[in-house]
Amino acid sequence: MTSRAEADLIVGFLSSRGLWAVVAADDAGGQEPQLQLQGVDVLVASADEASARRMLAAPDGSMDPISGG
Repeated sequence: MTSRAEADLIVGFLSSRGLWAVVAADDAGGQEPQLQLQGVDVLVASADEASARRMLAAPDGSMDPISGG
């Protein structure tokens, strides 16, 4: 993704559902937004990757990370 704002929303969404997530961007802590053109990443624990992908793909975001449903 190319937006720290979008990444921050995703991190908030995942965190509110109990997953650890952070934004990784080389944009001087958001002070140089033009550097975001190189990309902004959302990092999750490797053990949570599948759950995070399922939650982000769910149309209503209601997927339970523990039960998977």
